[in-house]
Order: sequence, then C-alpha cells, then structure tokens
Amino acid sequence: MAGKWSEQEYRQQLWHTASHVLAEAVTSLFPDAKPTIGPPIEEGFYYDFDVKKPFTPDDLKKIEQKMSEIIKRNDKIVGKEISKEEALQLFKGNQFKQELINEFAGEGKKLTVFSQGKFLDLCKGGHVESTGKIKAVKLVKTSGAYWRGSEKNPMLQRIYGIAFPEKSMLEEWVKRVEKAEKRNHLRLGKELDLFSMQEEAPGTVFFHPKGKIVWNELEGFLRKEQFKRGYVEVTTPIIMKEELWKKSGHWDHYKENMYFTEIDEEGYAIKPMNCPGHILIYKNSRHSYRELPQRITEFGIVHRHELSGVLNGLFRVRKFTQDDAHIFCSLKQIEEEIGKVIELIDFVYGKCGFSYHIELSTKPENAMGSDEAWKKATAALENTLKKRKAKFKVNEGDGAFYGPKIDFHIKDSLGRTWQCATIQVDFLMPEKFELFFINEKDEREMPIMLHRVVYGSMERFIGILIEHFAGAFPLWLSPEQVRILAVGENFNKYAEEVHRKLVESGIRSKLDLSNETVSYKVRNAQMQKVNYIVIVGEKEKNNKTIAVRERNGKVRFNEKIDGFVEKLRKEIDEKK
Repeated sequence: MAGKWSEQEYRQQLWHTASHVLAEAVTSLFPDAKPTIGPPIEEGFYYDFDVKKPFTPDDLKKIEQKMSEIIKRNDKIVGKEISKEEALQLFKGNQFKQELINEFAGEGKKLTVFSQGKFLDLCKGGHVESTGKIKAVKLVKTSGAYWRGSEKNPMLQRIYGIAFPEKSMLEEWVKRVEKAEKRNHLRLGKELDLFSMQEEAPGTVFFHPKGKIVWNELEGFLRKEQFKRGYVEVTTPIIMKEELWKKSGHWDHYKENMYFTEIDEEGYAIKPMNCPGHILIYKNSRHSYRELPQRITEFGIVHRHELSGVLNGLFRVRKFTQDDAHIFCSLKQIEEEIGKVIELIDFVYGKCGFSYHIELSTKPENAMGSDEAWKKATAALENTLKKRKAKFKVNEGDGAFYGPKIDFHIKDSLGRTWQCATIQVDFLMPEKFELFFINEKDEREMPIMLHRVVYGSMERFIGILIEHFAGAFPLWLSPEQVRILAVGENFNKYAEEVHRKLVESGIRSKLDLSNETVSYKVRNAQMQKVNYIVIVGEKEKNNKTIAVRERNGKVRFNEKIDGFVEKLRKEIDEKK
C-alpha cells in the first residue's frame, strides 16, 4: 500500500473516495443538508454543503465517527452512465446538482453517478475500489465558501479532511502538521513582513519590500545562470486574442482555467501560459540551422482560474510568475538540450539546498497529436535520463496535453516533496503554428519545442523556501543580512560608519539606533531572522573593530571590519 501511496493519482483517488464518504456521513446526520461538490485537493479533500447553520466542532466529531462506520462497511464504489433526464430526477431536490447536470449536458459531457451502498453522488469518477481502502480519516476544519467561488452565489459550508490507507500514516501526518505549523509561510510571511494576501485581490500576492528582495535574488541568480547558457530574455503581452489560444490548443484543453475579456467587440484571453507568445517571437524572424538552438526565456505573469477552496497562500494562487523558457531546436539536438536543462536545474536546486527525484509523465487521455509524435517525444526524455543514469519513475497518462514531460520533485527540510521544475517535449505546437528553420540542405524543417521551468511558480517556490528554512534564509537570499546595534548614543556615529561600509560593499545592512536596551535590540533582530548582528561600543570604536553575533548564537569579538566584509562577500557570492 505504501508503494501505491507514493503515486499522486492513487492519493487523489483515495481522497476523492473519502469526500464521498464525508457527503454520505453529513447527509445521514443532517438530512436537510444539500451536498454540492467535493474534490480531492493538493493534500486531502473537501466537500461543500448547503446547510441552515454552520457546522460546529461537535458536529465534526459526530461526522468523523459516522465516516468511520461507513468505512467499516467496505462498500464497493460503483459507477454508471445515466441520461440527463435520469440525473435531474435523481437530484430533483438539489438545485446545485441540477445546475451542474444542465451545464455538463449542454457541453456534451457524459453524466455519471457513483454509489457506495445506498448513497449515490453525481461524479466524473476517480476512486479506489471500496470505502474500506480508507483506514484512517480526520476532519481538519470548516469554513464558508461561495458556490462556485462567486460572491453572487449562496454561501455554503465547507468541510476539509485528510485520509490515509494506514493508521500509522495519519499519526505521522499529525506530527508533521504540528512541525509544519511552526514553519507556516503565511504566519512567517506576516511576522517577517515579507508579503500579504488582501481581500481585494483573492488568489494574488502583495510582496512587501523584504519579500521583493528574496524574489529579486532568486530571479537575478537564475537570470545570470541562463545568460551563461545562451538564453535570451523577452517580455510578452498578458492579454492576447482568442484566436491565438484556439490555434495553440489551450482553448480546447484548458479553457475552464482561463480568464476572458472583450476589447473593441473582439474576444481576448488573459494568458495562462507563455508558450504562444514565445512562438510568435520565434516566428517573427527567419531562422537557419546555424542559429539553433534558440533559447527564449521570460519571467512571465500568468493567470489561471482556481476555485476559492483550493487557494492556499503562495502555494496555490490565481496570478503568478513563471520562470518560463522555450527552446527551439532540431530533432538531433533534443537530447543534448534536455541534458543541459537538467544540469541547470541540478545546479540551481543545489544552491537552494534541495535534493530531488524525477518522474516521467506520458500521454494523457485528452492529448492532441499523433501516437508517433508522442512516442518520439517520450523516447527523447527517457533516453536522456538513462544516459545520465538518472533514477526516475513513470507516471502513465500524466503528461501535458501537448507533450510528455519530466518533473522534478524537491524535498524540503520536513521531508515533504514539491513538484517544481519540469521539461516538456512538444512536436505539436510547432506544427500547428507552421514553424520552420532552413536546414543544411537549404530546405524547410520543423523545429522541436522544449518547454522548461526551474522554479516553476516564483510565488510557490518562495513559499516553499520560507517553510524549508523556517524564515531563516541563507545569507544570499536574506532580506536583512546584517543589523548594527550601538550600545549607547556616543557610539551612533561609529555604527553609522560601519553601516556605510557594509552598504557600499553591497551588503544589506540596517541600523538600530533606538533607545532600547542592547538585549532587547538583539532579541528583536533574532526574531527577524537576521543573519549577523554587529554590536559596537567603546572598545570597538577605539580599536576600529566590531563584535559579531551569528544567528546560531556564536559571538566573535575584535573582528576587523574589512575582514568581516570579505567573509560575507565570499558567503554571498558562493551562495552557501
């Protein structure tokens, strides 16, 4: 079972099944409750209910107990396709289900219901074989949620939960959550004044000056490394015409995740991805084989519609920035270019303190393009990994709609894994956009397109880093690298002199010349996770030295300023 649990698809199936168990438990205890939707999410599941009053903590205990009873029955999960008329009759008392039925039927989608015992729910599927596969379940919290994420709709009550195929896994999860809570990026983001989330812009992030420093350091680091490797940087529009997205395939395969607008009575879409813009830049010029590969990169802002229930701080947002790149190369260059991207990812993750594992994802059901193109693309990824003797696992059917991919899952200090970097091989968009280069035979040849990110979402990567380091960033990323404290007013001028020297050396230094006690100032700097605290008094002023307190509590006296600056510059430049 532990082996299956490592597969994201199986976890989603078990959590989806648990959401149905939750729906049955709630409707059996609260007959007037109307179940609406209950998907699996990144970790766990939720279900939204239309009820007369909010659920209480005591209600959750009763519901959890009822779920355990349902699980013990070990009912098989059985699905079947039904007609629109049957579906409307089955859910005639539930206006929310009826809205979904009419919408799905209008779009030509199949209507299916899944049952466990006597309980039945409208659902597209994706379950484990029976409720008994769930061995442990815990309801985590409740909240209010508008139907379909719109404040114009009724307010529903949402219940979040988690489930596991073994009881010991729940015990481990509870311990991990307790540890993770101390590192929660939303709490640390507020305490360290890195960013905020505002009601006026749900699913988007307001980065404060200190948070923007972390952002700029990450962006500058990758920009420098990409420049060394022959990338050119571009900027593309956020809003482009609908026709572009229809041509790229996003309209047919990604429309439900996109935002739309109208300008001069013409349809436009806000970009969910950067690839079509990079294609237009490539297509704007004529290319020779001598110019390939063309490596185009952009820190591009994208918008993707996410339901309000799955929004989660920096980890799941509606507007984010991708460190996106697209490499246009010839068929014989594919494996070499994939190898170079892997080397870049390996280097960057090493400097951020992450190890990782690799997964290869193959053709999904809703893919576009021929089997032959998919086989070539998949083989290119697989061959490159094997030549590098890289360990990887295969996720059947989990590729992007336009091509197979390899994903890099980093491991943080709590042992959690996060999918960030990805490399995707695309034979299809170059064909749809009729891209070409002039080959050695002076003939037109279609280039192959590699899609690539290293950080992935900048917002999400920063959230991961905050929790990985518990807000105590390494020196090169730290918003405040040094804080200088004077033990009294008589030494303020010398403190200012030291501060000026650090700033001139490119070190982020802050002066604390307040009238508070030194112990208070030190404690305040420690709470702000400052890497080095410099204290100056009479002895330091007379000897032209400083006392340095490291973040681990170690104190050094009689340190020369030039020597201190040199050590810090070395630590920053080497990104230790």
